[in-house]
Amino acid sequence: MMDLRMFLPTRAFLTHGIGRHKEKLTSFEEALREAGIAQYNLVRVSSIWPPHCKLVSRNAGTKNLRPGQVVFAVVAEAATSEPSRRATASIGLAIPADSSHHGYISEHHAFGVGKRAAGDYAEDLAASMLATVLGVPFDPEQAWDERKEQWKLSGEIVRSTNISCTAEARDDGLWVTVVSAVVFCG
Repeated sequence: MMDLRMFLPTRAFLTHGIGRHKEKLTSFEEALREAGIAQYNLVRVSSIWPPHCKLVSRNAGTKNLRPGQVVFAVVAEAATSEPSRRATASIGLAIPADSSHHGYISEHHAFGVGKRAAGDYAEDLAASMLATVLGVPFDPEQAWDERKEQWKLSGEIVRSTNISCTAEARDDGLWVTVVSAVVFCG
């Protein structure tokens, strides 16, 4: 049996999905199915990108996973059944240039916010947390694009990205659930 205290993931993938159903729980299940992760026992973890971890495609990441397997993930989710209300779930990721240092993952859940704005916010949050621990100076009042460029030029943050999912509830009474996740797969 694997000693989970020593588990340090070496690979992870990003994914997202949307689910709709009359039952809130089933809409969540549908979102997980669309994201390709419903068949795993997901254990939610906090926001640290492990040192030496490699970002892979969803197909590569799920290749060695088996149904029922315990899988660690950072999950953002939002659900609503209110007609015309938009639900958004975003994951931001910031990976340091020095792969022996940890990075950051952020999750952002919102209503009424567009996919791009939510994704930029989540990515900015992850990059800001990483910049803070790396000692990279930044002005929090600067626009996200300006800070992103400054961090790239510093050479300390090698990559930042996000994955976001939005959906609007219809007036049919169905719940809509959106899920975005980073899933540790190896």
